[in-house]
Amino acid sequence: MTVNINLGGYAFNLDDDAYERLRQYMKRLEKEFSGEPGATEIMSDIEGRISELFRGKLSSYKQVITMKDVEEVMAILGSPEDISGGEPAGEVPPRSQRRMYRDPDRRIIGGVCAGISAYLDWDPLIIRIIFAALIFAGGFGLLLYLILWIVLPEAKTTAQKLEMRGDPVTIENIKDSVRQEFNTVKEKMNL
Repeated sequence: MTVNINLGGYAFNLDDDAYERLRQYMKRLEKEFSGEPGATEIMSDIEGRISELFRGKLSSYKQVITMKDVEEVMAILGSPEDISGGEPAGEVPPRSQRRMYRDPDRRIIGGVCAGISAYLDWDPLIIRIIFAALIFAGGFGLLLYLILWIVLPEAKTTAQKLEMRGDPVTIENIKDSVRQEFNTVKEKMNL
């Protein structure tokens, strides 16, 4: 028997046991983040990441999420106990594959230069100077910038911002990133 759920804006069919395991996992996460500022956003980003991982496991031949799929997703994200206990000493999480997005947090116009700098791990000023030089050297930089503005998606979710920087999209990193954004907004409000 399967259970239909909506997760991160997408519908999924899960085996009974997989659904129960996911439900318990989500309850543990909600309990872990209940006292955190921005808990709703943290949970929303985690659901979005789980949804993204589930979509990667489905194909035209496979339409049901199994217990194995849920366990693999949980292994990628980490357990709530890992978060409260911290990371084991000496263990460094692997870097994830970087993806190029427009960076809405450090943008001046469209976020293209900031996104490229996050992807390359460079200072955004260097990328901006390169684009300015290309603009003054015949206008190619302006055309390239406009094309990239249209083609590159904006990093809207916390998971996308982590991917843009090459950080692993784990529960701990999502929590830290949301907490940092919350503190930044709080500091701006106090100014």
